[in-house]
Amino acid sequence: MIRRTFIALVSLSVAALFSPIALAQENHVAEAITHTRQAVDAGLEGKADGVVEHGKEALTHAQAAQKEKSNRFVRAGIVHLKQAIKFGEKGDAKGGVKHAKEALAKLDHAPH
Repeated sequence: MIRRTFIALVSLSVAALFSPIALAQENHVAEAITHTRQAVDAGLEGKADGVVEHGKEALTHAQAAQKEKSNRFVRAGIVHLKQAIKFGEKGDAKGGVKHAKEALAKLDHAPH
């Protein structure tokens, strides 16, 4: 009886240690999606600086998610986020929106 209780406690402890890792990865993808949507919204309003601001925040979260667990959808989203930022920095809100929407489509397919 004591042995079973000990094994159960050890199993629960190990599970508790690894669950934050999975949650952190999911949170980064969700945050990247949220900021990418905000970048799209800003771009649709003609605010290229908003595309840059939210695009950079989305990129930070997407890169963190990619570091935690490599994923082809996140990787593709990162490529488009970089392009959205590049267009936004040039003052091209419309071009930024195009790439932000592509990034959003990729990130939506990533596990989260």
